[in-house]
Amino acid sequence: MSYAATIALQGAVYQHLRLDPALAGLVGDAIFDAMPIEAPTGTYVALGPEDVADAGDYTARGSRHDFVVSVLTGADEGGGFRTVKAAAAAVSDALERADLRLDQGHLAGLWFLRARARRDRKGAARRVDMTFRARIDLG
Repeated sequence: MSYAATIALQGAVYQHLRLDPALAGLVGDAIFDAMPIEAPTGTYVALGPEDVADAGDYTARGSRHDFVVSVLTGADEGGGFRTVKAAAAAVSDALERADLRLDQGHLAGLWFLRARARRDRKGAARRVDMTFRARIDLG
């Protein structure tokens, strides 16, 4: 097993989302690799937790990365789930068609696994947490 490609994957996902025009049309530049000290207003995207497992075999090292991308709204954004779900769909579309180039390793595949939509912060804000799986070959 190797944890070596995790930084390369995170950087590639972050850059790809920042450059996606459909997502930018919905959240602007409010895409965070590390959350700011104060939560932003409006709708925003944040990279979240990641679980990594060995995916190597007798021919090469590899890893499987299950990572979360969250779309959130601040409590000030009084609408329902429509805005946050639209941005979540844009994230999903962007990653499902992504041809990510990694600084280390080779992305063998990237798949959407699941999503969970819920109210947050005493019911005022909304969030969608999407889990994606990446398979990386390390040569």
